[in-house]
Amino acid sequence: MRWIAFLSSLPAWVLPLSAAFLVVRPDANIGGNGAPHHPFRTLPEALKAAAAARVANPDEPVTLLLQRGRYELKETLKIGPAHSGITLRSAIPGQAVVSGGRRITGWKEAPGGQGLWEVRLPEFTNGRPAFHHLFVNGQRAQRARTPNRGFFQTRAALGTQSPIDLPFRPGDLKPEWARYPDAQVVLLMKWTDWHLPLVAVDTDKGVAELLGGPRASWMDEPDARYWVENVPDALDQPGEWYLDTQTGWLRYLAPKGLRLNRVPVVAARLTELVRVEGDPGSVESASESVVQGVTFSGITFSETDDGIPSEGLQSPQSAVPIRGAFRATHATDCVIEDCTFANLGGYALELGQGAQRWRVAGNVVRDIGAGGLRIGEPGDTQPSARDACHSHQITDNEILRLGRVFPAGCGVIVFQSGTNTIAHNHIADLYYTGISVGWNWGYQETPCRANVIEYNLVERVGQGRLSDMGGFYTLGPQPGTVIRNNIFRDIQSYRYGGWALYTDEGSTGIVVENNIATRCTDAGFHQHYGRDNVIRNNLLAWNTNHSVMRTRSEPHRSFWFTNNVIITQSGTLLGSDWSGGTNQFTSDGNVWFDRRQGTNIAAYRFAGQSWEQWRQRGQEAHSRIADPLLVDEAHPEMGLRKNSPAYAVGFRPIDVSTVGPRPKDHRPRPVAAP
Repeated sequence: MRWIAFLSSLPAWVLPLSAAFLVVRPDANIGGNGAPHHPFRTLPEALKAAAAARVANPDEPVTLLLQRGRYELKETLKIGPAHSGITLRSAIPGQAVVSGGRRITGWKEAPGGQGLWEVRLPEFTNGRPAFHHLFVNGQRAQRARTPNRGFFQTRAALGTQSPIDLPFRPGDLKPEWARYPDAQVVLLMKWTDWHLPLVAVDTDKGVAELLGGPRASWMDEPDARYWVENVPDALDQPGEWYLDTQTGWLRYLAPKGLRLNRVPVVAARLTELVRVEGDPGSVESASESVVQGVTFSGITFSETDDGIPSEGLQSPQSAVPIRGAFRATHATDCVIEDCTFANLGGYALELGQGAQRWRVAGNVVRDIGAGGLRIGEPGDTQPSARDACHSHQITDNEILRLGRVFPAGCGVIVFQSGTNTIAHNHIADLYYTGISVGWNWGYQETPCRANVIEYNLVERVGQGRLSDMGGFYTLGPQPGTVIRNNIFRDIQSYRYGGWALYTDEGSTGIVVENNIATRCTDAGFHQHYGRDNVIRNNLLAWNTNHSVMRTRSEPHRSFWFTNNVIITQSGTLLGSDWSGGTNQFTSDGNVWFDRRQGTNIAAYRFAGQSWEQWRQRGQEAHSRIADPLLVDEAHPEMGLRKNSPAYAVGFRPIDVSTVGPRPKDHRPRPVAAP
């Protein structure tokens, strides 16, 4: 065969026993050839051999079998068009760890003991770039922070010019903290977070200066919460660490009984672990310059930094400047299955420009600095067919414990990307929106359309950390987009805006049906402004301040709100602006029930009006006020009893039996690309 003749010309260290099956083991001797008894030691050399095998015989699939162990990368692992068709697989699922960090050894107890350990790292002295993340015994350690719990609060709104003035309260900040070049203030600003260097503290004026650009007025929050990181005074809580970049001393205050020279300690080295990157090239050379058909299976990707620049970070929303540890561009028909993304500094996975038809299934994403998955690019609203990002299958993933550094990170965020399916995922324990779709404020058309979000369980969102969030959140026109058969529960905001179903600015042409939305701070459904959305057959239960909200009246139809069940025992049924007639919104065929009023119809109020007045406006002609008869009052996801009056007005039972990740043998088999 042609590929055997080709390989015979390569050096002996390149030659495996089979060009289609290459073994990699991180503790192997240098000079392996990929054979079981002579494995490659590093991933880059194995990838080089795999590319050679593919050139020799393009029809022969090649698998890199990663044996158990840690593959510590010194630079981003790059996979290009020459690697099309290869598979990277862990021999034991989860036991091959591709790490962006390096082990820190040589720890000694500091004089005086008390659990303080230290090691000197000369490479991080004299202003050289430092790492921002340390992992001790497999857990993310907290960079020295003050206060240890809770927050400082500003005494007035921040200044709007550069540098930014921060009016602090007496005793909170110390002038000497500004002398440390890596001292950083982390601010929570409504729905986002800023990470800015502390450059001056004036205790007489009660004003600190932060390195940063002008601030928009919409960010005004007179008592904004913040904390300070990476000053030596803050190293006072077990589990915290501090790196002095003037002297190179790294110090860690260990919990009682933990000896740092007996557990693995890893400092983040890389921001980006893996780059799957085709050559944008020309349309004529598309087949040769796009990465195609690469599979990653059972691998753990771990321990990366976050990429915050030295001048700090002012993110507008959703931690959008923070990129993925695993990033793909101009790559099609690839697969990531049964992998783990853990202890990462930024977003876990990013499918960017020119990424098309990826399948991301059965993975665990946990303990992430920002969010879980980024899909598409935020900027290009009219990409070429080659540059467009679309048609991904994001299914059956566990996406947990997000926003540990950047609270505004989303579970899954879709920018300018269409025809994606986000289904059967479990997204939980994060501080901002669960699933965000769209990146256009207003009515401009974009490629974000025909996305399907279904059978997801999204819970414990917000947790009182930020404001203005949703279980799902949409922006801009999205004809064909459907959000259905999901459970959204426990969406808790800080000051305002904990919504389950949230169609924000310009959301248009979206169908929201068969969802269960429960225990949210502000409302089960909220539309700020948009056009021609359909909100039907949803169960909204036990939401606190309001049940349903509509913020802005516009001279067109906002939405149809039909055949929904609404049950509450607090707040108001309708919140904010419900002006306008039936040509601006329609609400009908619903069942409303307030436990406080029971069936006393005269006590009900709809936007300040009685039931009869509300119906005289043309609303709720076929609706009822009645107890919908939940199967389990504490668990609305159990649905309604068979004799519920909701069925008489058109409500249909909501199928949530397969919400969340399915067992592997219950997932549909992937369909081959055409």
